[in-house]
Amino acid sequence: MTDVQTLVIGAGVVGLASARALALAGDEVMVLERHGLIGSETSARNSEVIHAGIYYPKDSLKARLCVAGRDLLYAYAAERGVAHRRIGKLIVAANAAQDERLTAIAAAAAANGVPDLTRLTRAEALALEPELDCCSALLSPSTGIIDSHALMLALQGDLEAAGGQVVLNTAVAAIEAVPGGYAVEIAGEGGYRLTCQRLVLSAGLGTRQLLPGLAGYPKLRFGLAKGNYFRLSGRAPFSHLIYPVPEPGGLGIHLTLDLGGQARFGPDVEWVETEDYRVNPARRDLFEASIRQYWPGLPPGALEPDYAGIRPKLGGPGDPAEDFRIDGPAVHGAAGLVVLAGIESPGLTSALAIAGEVAARINEV
Repeated sequence: MTDVQTLVIGAGVVGLASARALALAGDEVMVLERHGLIGSETSARNSEVIHAGIYYPKDSLKARLCVAGRDLLYAYAAERGVAHRRIGKLIVAANAAQDERLTAIAAAAAANGVPDLTRLTRAEALALEPELDCCSALLSPSTGIIDSHALMLALQGDLEAAGGQVVLNTAVAAIEAVPGGYAVEIAGEGGYRLTCQRLVLSAGLGTRQLLPGLAGYPKLRFGLAKGNYFRLSGRAPFSHLIYPVPEPGGLGIHLTLDLGGQARFGPDVEWVETEDYRVNPARRDLFEASIRQYWPGLPPGALEPDYAGIRPKLGGPGDPAEDFRIDGPAVHGAAGLVVLAGIESPGLTSALAIAGEVAARINEV
């Protein structure tokens, strides 16, 4: 006998979506979250963008689950009244070399099942966004923005309505396989042990500390890629999201708008050794130089430090981008276990589709 049928470690957007999917399928589900709020790490420290599925290698999990997750997310947000907007974005080329890369990006998008990108000349792009500077652009009408916290509250509500529960302020210190399932050690004074038949490890940044307890699981190399954000004082003269051509490790310092129209810029890529969410004001110069490549009219001194997030990346500086890992028994041989690793962007967009994969893979033999 075990204490719980299914445990999910991590109440970020992917953990909540996965727990919801399992509860709706009839499982008794408990989610353990180390913080006092749901979704207060990676899920709350991002651009809140619904991605179209443009950049990722063909047939990768990121490509497939982003495209499927995008459609599921738009439908779910509309059904549940989660605030969102299909705002569209422009990917802009600053020079002829980047213009050639737009061609490759459009081809990759089409291969991923995103056929709605439109190539724009400089004049066409400026007709949409007069303050923009570029030599050409791609318009992605399927890109949107969403209230990520409202989304997670809706997922939690569905989970609880299906009989599941979220337990906050409950940090897992270790996990191990035991006869008939898995045991998790709860950290802290008066710590205790919980057992379950099935386990989903969706701990984001915490996964790298917990994986060593699973004997036989492949060793993974984890990196921490910090992304800093600066906000704009005053309103931005843009109605679309503005993205430069991607850079190694991320999508470049882009302009996003929240649902209230407030502009923020980021994230950059800063490789770090520890989880430090402070934004160094000295990075303002780097941001201004990058932003002025596509918005030369950025007023001096208009950027203010905002917040930072940390991507739970597989690999480190200079390594090629890794795909999502959603490893079920077919990979590691342990029944009833799914391990998620490297769930960075487009994890928010893909969350509902990832949840479907988790529900399928936990039953692998």
